[in-house]
Amino acid sequence: MVTTILTIPSLLFLAAHAFRVGSPGGTIFWLVAGVVAVAPLQWKNWALAGLLGFGTWLWGDIAFTLVQQRMALGLPWLRLAAILGVVNAVCLAAALLHFNRAWRHSRPGSLVPGLAFLLTTVGLSIAKQKTALDIILLDRFFPSGGWLVVILLGWYAAWIAGKMLSSEDSPQWRRRVWAIFSVVFFLQLILGLVGFERFLMTGKLHLPIPALIAAGPLYRGDGFFMIILFAVTLILVGPAWCSHLCYIGAWDNWAAMSKKRPGTLAGWTKVVRWFLCLAVFGVAFLLGKSGQPLSLAVALAAVFGVVGIFVMLVWSRRTGIMTHCTTYCPMGFLANIFGKINPWRIRIGAGCCKCGICTGVCRYGALAGLDIEAYQAGLSCSLCGDCISSCPHGHLHYHFPGLGYETARSGFIVVIVALHAIFLGVARL
Repeated sequence: MVTTILTIPSLLFLAAHAFRVGSPGGTIFWLVAGVVAVAPLQWKNWALAGLLGFGTWLWGDIAFTLVQQRMALGLPWLRLAAILGVVNAVCLAAALLHFNRAWRHSRPGSLVPGLAFLLTTVGLSIAKQKTALDIILLDRFFPSGGWLVVILLGWYAAWIAGKMLSSEDSPQWRRRVWAIFSVVFFLQLILGLVGFERFLMTGKLHLPIPALIAAGPLYRGDGFFMIILFAVTLILVGPAWCSHLCYIGAWDNWAAMSKKRPGTLAGWTKVVRWFLCLAVFGVAFLLGKSGQPLSLAVALAAVFGVVGIFVMLVWSRRTGIMTHCTTYCPMGFLANIFGKINPWRIRIGAGCCKCGICTGVCRYGALAGLDIEAYQAGLSCSLCGDCISSCPHGHLHYHFPGLGYETARSGFIVVIVALHAIFLGVARL
């Protein structure tokens, strides 16, 4: 009861402040936080501890600024400082009470969704505040409306993280949210194509081909935002970009799933991947350096994209392996190679009986006989985690140095779900 008495006024005060400074979206943000406070959510104490902690910092910054202004003008400031000090103290007390509750009753069912909520809201808030463009789509239609998107996607991330905690249900939920992201991505692109330019971040069209994330900057000599974003993703979750965040990968997954049991990757796959990677990026670089027209570069990129769709519809459907992702896509190859800088891995326990059930689940061909013999997933592993729920003996796990298996899996879910929600919230390039 005491926690509620302190929490609700604190959130209302923050909403009132946002309204006073002309931010209707910020007002709604804090009012939705109030809904979180009274809703029967297991993870809300972690979320409210973070939100009210931020609110405490915000009141402190406001108080310091206003007191400095009044002192500079020679105006009375003690009463102002006392009032804001009380407001700040109430907010801090509420934050500490929620943190105490969260800590005392900490369990994966509350901690993982709560951290996913906080990581998502923090990530989107930073993106909103630190970019010159209206990177959150709703801001282009309603000034400050992005704050509503921030907290609603935080709530969404908490919900998805809770669903993915179940290892049995995780594969289905991964595919669902992956498909949601792909649909949102291409819906925004289509709306941009038919004339609604606000749905495009720069108002310029970009072919939605993953290879252009790197090939585009190599041709132009600038525009490295997407490759930097890709690199940051590799640092955070390694090759999981391919199995959770790639807008084309969901298509390849759909094609491969048409066959009940996947085949195996051919031995020549790695050679083909090296060749395609060097060819695509080399051609892009040479086209740019030789001053070839943009129309030629776009035409070649379009042909490459169409061939990729053909690979999905023919080879992925025929083999049950995500052939586009594991053989054709240069960005997938880069993710597999440079994703090794990230310490998350899929590990096979020493007690593995080599029954091969996981081999029949992996759509990336990363659990062939030699991989199982070596007790680790192959190069094409994208950390999708589908194999973990398939193992009847419990010998497959996420691994992170210094963490237990369950903690490593929980940490991975927090980060990957937050990234999914953040990617979902920002406008497409």
